[in-house]
Amino acid sequence: MEYLNISFTHKNTDISVREKLALNNDEKKQSVLRLLKSSKNIKEVVVLSTCNRVEILACADDIKPATSHIIRCLAVFSGIFEDELFERADIYENSGAIHHLFVVASSLDSLVVGETQILGQLKEAFRFSKSLDMNGENLSKALEYAIKCAAKVRNETQISKNPISVSSVAVAKAKEIFGTLEGKTAVVVGAGEMGELAARHLISSGANVIVVNRSTQRVEALVDELGDKASWDSILKLKDYVNSYELIFSSTSAPHPIIADNIVKQVPFKRYFFDIAVPRDIRLTKSEDIEVFSVDDLDEIVKANLAMREEQAQIAYSIVSKDVGNFLKFIKDSISAPLVKSLRQSANEFASKELEKAIKKGYLKNSDPNEAKKLIDQVLNAFLHIPTTRLKEISNNENALMIADAARYIFDFKDKEKIDEIF
Repeated sequence: MEYLNISFTHKNTDISVREKLALNNDEKKQSVLRLLKSSKNIKEVVVLSTCNRVEILACADDIKPATSHIIRCLAVFSGIFEDELFERADIYENSGAIHHLFVVASSLDSLVVGETQILGQLKEAFRFSKSLDMNGENLSKALEYAIKCAAKVRNETQISKNPISVSSVAVAKAKEIFGTLEGKTAVVVGAGEMGELAARHLISSGANVIVVNRSTQRVEALVDELGDKASWDSILKLKDYVNSYELIFSSTSAPHPIIADNIVKQVPFKRYFFDIAVPRDIRLTKSEDIEVFSVDDLDEIVKANLAMREEQAQIAYSIVSKDVGNFLKFIKDSISAPLVKSLRQSANEFASKELEKAIKKGYLKNSDPNEAKKLIDQVLNAFLHIPTTRLKEISNNENALMIADAARYIFDFKDKEKIDEIF
């Protein structure tokens, strides 16, 4: 069993590609998971889709055909040519895949390093895959260790202090433009997690907020939480709001833009649109009176965030490296233990059968069977000492899985305790 991670992020793909790959609703996620799992080579699979990344984490019998299958499935889903996906993707194998998972969980690979959303998104991705019986103990154990690693990074560094998210960066950009948001009114389109965060940061910066949403139940509950500075209205009045206020933040799960030229009128003031959705919510023709910021346009603030947190990030990476080593040791130890058990079990079974045959055929007429058994055990222990030692040592060998497979083949352990069922 091998680990594989195929990653498309803000580092290797721009937003126009990410929005084609985005799995922004459960129906899309389910369809892609079923397509990926259609290969018998892929045993477990999880898909993670956020505004900054689409990642496929899998356990497979053979990495190369698994990689080709995953890229082919993503090409079918997104309409992007396979060659382009191969060229753009960061592909991590085995220890590299585990290291990347731990880095992502610890928010070290996020657009905004130290943001707190990613771990929850990762847990939800695993839960969703598990609900469809798409992932099992191998990936679940990797996530368990990744969560523990993320907790260490959070507790032992300052990297997540004063948490920052894409939503907060967008609000920070608005403050940079206006100098202050005190007394301003901002429209927030969408009452999901990103919209809620944007609304909270706007209010804490002194702005009033109007949340526009499709579902009334969700937005009513959110506005009650936000307090006196917040109000809400139906998304059916979106056109009125985008033509009445300077600041518009949008983060819905719509599969296509909801704010386009056809609903935007000329007004006597400049408007600033912050599109924090993937796929994008906003497609407007640029003009002197309209400025649109997407997730990828927030680089300056993000770079400042990276510089501020660089020292803490180095500490965090050392924690990740250590925890990855601990996980890989756990995996390798779990591989060698059943091998040693199977080897000794097989040897004892053969010895017992041969002893029974010898007794039945009269080969031990003048011998005590118990003494004969002791002698056989001594011979087996002497013979198995070196193979047992070697098998225990594979925990320290980077080719542990290959050695384990070879041992299973040589000793015919297919009916014994399986190596790929180590958890």
